[in-house]
Formats: sequence, structure tokens, C-alpha cells
Amino acid sequence: MTDYVEEQRNELEALESIYPDSFTVLSEHPPSFTITVASEAGENDETVQTTLKFTYSEKYPDEAPLYEIFSQENLEDNDVSDILKLLALQAEENLGMVMIFTLVTAVQEKLNEIVDQIKTRREEEKKQKEKEAEEAEKQLFHGTPVTIENFLSWKAKFDAELLEIKKKRMKEEEQAGKNKLSGKQLFETDHNLDTSDIQFLEDAGNSVEVDESLFQEMDDLELEDDDDDDPDYNPADPESDSTD
Repeated sequence: MTDYVEEQRNELEALESIYPDSFTVLSEHPPSFTITVASEAGENDETVQTTLKFTYSEKYPDEAPLYEIFSQENLEDNDVSDILKLLALQAEENLGMVMIFTLVTAVQEKLNEIVDQIKTRREEEKKQKEKEAEEAEKQLFHGTPVTIENFLSWKAKFDAELLEIKKKRMKEEEQAGKNKLSGKQLFETDHNLDTSDIQFLEDAGNSVEVDESLFQEMDDLELEDDDDDDPDYNPADPESDSTD
């Protein structure tokens, strides 16, 4: 006859020795305890971790122990589900033998796989982003292929924008024409215009001073005989004298 109590006691002592830093007894009747399992360090020293809770059934190891995820870090819901399925499978395969070490080892390997999957997923996400960036760059240089549909759509938009620009320009020109004053209106509204030119010349220093010393009295001037200018004048002919 199997002594279940003795087998359970012996396994508890072995587990406490194997996992001194992560083994914690919760109760003695029924025997219940937790073991914390962590993966190996992944990329950027990232790890995933879970604390498993086991409770011996009365006829363990001929019956499977009760087990649950007591706590976890960095695990997705689907990861937790996969771990529980793994525990159920391992417990069924190892009935009749003490199995806690086997169950914990299987979970340890599963956590390492999860870390590798996280690394792979991140690499795939990185490649996907690089691919999307490359495709975006290609679109930037090559543009969008022209089809009849997108050309007509672009032309309709372009014509509408052009029409709006023309309307705006015509409105601005019309408003400018209304606001523009004629020369008469400018003169009537600004009384400074009639003296502005004079004032401008004075401001510019355009006053003229005459130095009278540069000129002689007309009486002091000796004018040459006008006879030299008469084409019929002959000095040898007294009758040609224009003074006659």
C-alpha cells in the first residue's frame, strides 16, 4: 500500500532544497506551496515570470495535484492559457510519480520559449516598419500611378481651386476699383496738393540766386557794327552804306 503522506513529505523536502529562494509553504494540511519560475534573460535583459501554486490531493501522486497561476509578470493572457494547458498535459503523463519538479521544469522551458517569441515578434515588427517606410519612400519618389479615375478626380479638384482663386482675385480688383479716387477727388480731399510742388522744391533746396556782378551794364558793352551782317554791304562802295 502506497504511503502518500511519506511520498509527499519527501518531495517537499527535495523541492525546498532545489528551489531555496523561490519555494514558499502556504499550508501543511493539506500541503500547499508556491514556486516562482522565471525565464532566462532575453533581449534587453527582459524576462517573463510566473508563480505556480500547488496543493497535494489526498492520493497524490496517484492523483494529479491542484495547480494554478498564483501571479505572473510580462505574460499575455494567451501565454497564461498555454501554461495551464501544459501543466494539465504533464500531470496526466506523470500520474503515479512525484511530478512537481517535472511540471516546474516544463513551465521553465515554456517561459524561455515565450521570451524567444517576444524577441522574434519584435524583430518582425521592426522589419515590417522598415518595409512600410521603404514602400512610403518609393511612393514619394515614384508617385501614384495615373489612371483615368484619379486624373479626373484631381482635375475636378484643381478646376474648383482655380475657380475660387479667380473669384477671389476679381473681388479684390473690384473692391480696389471702388476705393480708388480720381485726380480731382484726390485734389478736393487733400488741400495740401496745391502747394505740395512748391513746398517740395523749397525743401529740396531749389531756390535760385543770381550773382549780378557776373553781368555788365548794357551801356558799357561795345557792340560791333551791324553792317558786317548785311550781305549787300561793300566797304569800297560808299553808297552801299546801310546808314543811308
